[in-house]
Amino acid sequence: MLGRDDLRGSLASPTMAWDFSTEPEFAAELDWARAFVEEEIYPLEVLDLDHATFRRLAAPLQERVKERGLWAAHLDPELGGQGFGQLRLGLLHEVLGRSELAPFVFGCQAPDSGNAELIALAGTESQKRRWLDPLLDGRILSAFAMTEQGTGSDPRQFTTRAERDGDEWVITGRKWMVGNASRGDLHIVLAVTEPDADLYHRMSMLLVPGDSPGIRVRDLGLLNDPGGENPVWAHGEVVYDGVRVPAENLLGGRGEAFTLAQRRLGPGRIHHCMRWIGVCRRAFDMLAERAVSISVHGGPLADKQTVQNWVADSAAAIEAARLLTLQTAWRIDRVGAPAARTEIAMIKYHGAQVLHDVLDRAVQIHGSLGFTTDMPLEQMYRWARAARIYDGPDEVHRVSVARRLLRDYTPTPTPTEHVPTRRAAALARFAEVLEHPLETV
Repeated sequence: MLGRDDLRGSLASPTMAWDFSTEPEFAAELDWARAFVEEEIYPLEVLDLDHATFRRLAAPLQERVKERGLWAAHLDPELGGQGFGQLRLGLLHEVLGRSELAPFVFGCQAPDSGNAELIALAGTESQKRRWLDPLLDGRILSAFAMTEQGTGSDPRQFTTRAERDGDEWVITGRKWMVGNASRGDLHIVLAVTEPDADLYHRMSMLLVPGDSPGIRVRDLGLLNDPGGENPVWAHGEVVYDGVRVPAENLLGGRGEAFTLAQRRLGPGRIHHCMRWIGVCRRAFDMLAERAVSISVHGGPLADKQTVQNWVADSAAAIEAARLLTLQTAWRIDRVGAPAARTEIAMIKYHGAQVLHDVLDRAVQIHGSLGFTTDMPLEQMYRWARAARIYDGPDEVHRVSVARRLLRDYTPTPTPTEHVPTRRAAALARFAEVLEHPLETV
């Protein structure tokens, strides 16, 4: 069992404990998933598939995942999922993170998984039947249109508006880096509907069919995908030019978008960070294999102290990031995401740095080979750079963590641990005993 010191009330309570063991039944499922990813999904990575062909090849694999009972593990059984909870879901994502194609095959890829959670959380029965059911079944894809260029990570500056016109909402604005923008059958759009409300209650979420008149999409090339040819991911800039949707397409209540987004993005970071651990493990395997396979300057790389440091530091960093992330998942399962905000922010910036460092070492040990497309490392490395940006820049999360932790401390003219002051207090407390030492024997 794991006990934690109480960081002045900011993190987990010292009375809470976590058993590190995994149930044998679920461990067997993880073993199956790991073998399935390596034997069935890894081969698809090297085929240069377009999106349509990948979906066609993935379909029979998705059926096998459904038969195994591992499909859409992020939702409760009554919604077509497995109800794993964040801890077990995190362990599964660690396995799926070894291939960027795997989450799609298991029905838990971003942004669809988060969007499904949103509709399950806030949607009406009619909205669930129209959008959630086909989304969970893998028949449609969805986009999450939140970010706007030039606003940094501050959603309070968003300018996209939705105005009520009779029985319709009219959406006007521009969204940036929208996942699945050109492929999404559904867009969930965050727009200002209450311009006079306080900063945290100005926005609402709207369900917008992807083929609505007035939607214009410009696909974006990315650092890891300059040509926009990735079989799974696509990102775009979207203009909503007077897009009209029925009034009943409001998701949740008016002004609830900020709250809903936080409930979506918090647990979603568990999925991201555990997938990063999976990436790290695959990169570590390549690093270690290279270390024992190549000899230079009179001996194997594995005997060189620098390489040994890379191996040791990478292993420790991976395990530390993994445990911090799983503890956060466990805490969400116990007390909910709002009570784990500090940990959720910590795993994001800590995990992103570990991901970069491990990949960087793996590329370095392969030399020029690691820089070429003959190894998957160069693509993994380029995609990893985005980890420090999406879901909020690391710098913002660090500020958030520091502010929360520092709230529990008060300024003092003399340090609490000041030895001369403590000595004076101790002398005063034990003065009688110290003056008559023999009487106490």
